[in-house]
Amino acid sequence: MIELKNISKSYGQLEILANINLSIQEQKITSIIGSSGAGKSTLLHILGTILQPDKGDIFIDDIQVNTLSEDALANFRNKHIGFIFQFHHLLPEFTAIENVSIPALIQGKSQVLALPRAMELLNYLGLSHRFHHKPSEMSGGEQQRVAVARALMNQPSLILADEPSGNLDTKNAEELHQLFFKLNEDFKQTFVIVTHNEKLAAMSHHIVSMKDGHVVH
Repeated sequence: MIELKNISKSYGQLEILANINLSIQEQKITSIIGSSGAGKSTLLHILGTILQPDKGDIFIDDIQVNTLSEDALANFRNKHIGFIFQFHHLLPEFTAIENVSIPALIQGKSQVLALPRAMELLNYLGLSHRFHHKPSEMSGGEQQRVAVARALMNQPSLILADEPSGNLDTKNAEELHQLFFKLNEDFKQTFVIVTHNEKLAAMSHHIVSMKDGHVVH
């Protein structure tokens, strides 16, 4: 599904990624592991088209995304990629159902279409009792599940997660990990997860190990 060819990224004299070549299979869960500063999050942000590499090519579903215009890239990202972060990045002034609806509204869909889909996802994730609650009225685990629902809103083929359980206690982290595998099984989405959690990495279909800006295994 994803091909990275000779991807490099530097900030000034600091080389973050050095000639990364990587293939990621469709409908699998791939974990990216490595110590802090290995380049994991930078690689994930390049995968998600949030960052552009200094050199190299990125193909997602046979589309060379690094050659797309800014507007075309934004549309591609909104339609094909869902993001889950360590810190939920929910908008505090909006309810759960409103937060989940945002990607569909950005895509130009009406609330009449977006709200039923948001309700369906929140139901699926066991949050039907939180439709009209704001983030401050929910637990950390509930907020993260709302963020998962938001990532699923536009039915993307690719889900990218950056330390998604890093801000959760052990119980909620384990529940989130099990949820990823249920989503993968039910919706056949491809997951790429940056994690320090060895248990989650060991459960994955594939593990990519990074060190000093290189893929080492």
